[in-house]
Amino acid sequence: MSWRRIVGTLAAAGVVFAAVTLVALEGVEVVQLHTVARDGSVRTTRTWVADADGTTWIEAANPERPFLRDLQERPDVLLVRGGRAQRLHAVPLPGVEAHRKIRELLRAKYGWADAWIGLLADTSRSVAIRLEP
Repeated sequence: MSWRRIVGTLAAAGVVFAAVTLVALEGVEVVQLHTVARDGSVRTTRTWVADADGTTWIEAANPERPFLRDLQERPDVLLVRGGRAQRLHAVPLPGVEAHRKIRELLRAKYGWADAWIGLLADTSRSVAIRLEP
C-alpha cells in the first residue's frame, strides 16, 4: 500500500470520527446555560439536558468545569431551551445517587450518543445539577 493511500485512509477515518462525534454531541437536544463568572462576565455553556419528576437536570462532566464553579458562587442562571429563555436556580447535587440519576437520564435520552461521548470523555466524577424555577 502506498503512503498516499495510507495518508488518505487515515484522513478519511479522521473526518468520519469527527463527523460522528459532532452528530453525537449536537444531534439531539442541546441547551445553552448562561452563568456569571467571578469577574462578572457571562459564560455560555452548551450542554445536554434531561427532565425527570417535573425537574430539569444537566450535568457537569467533572467538578472542575468552569460553569459549575460559576453557578456554585452565583446559582441563578439563564437556560435557553428551544429558543425560549428561562431564569432558573441551579442546585448542584454531588454524591453517588445524584451522579447515577443524571447518568441514567442522559443515557436514556441520548442513547448511542451518550455511549460514544463516554468513550471520549470521563464522566465518572460528573456532578448532577437540578435547575429549579
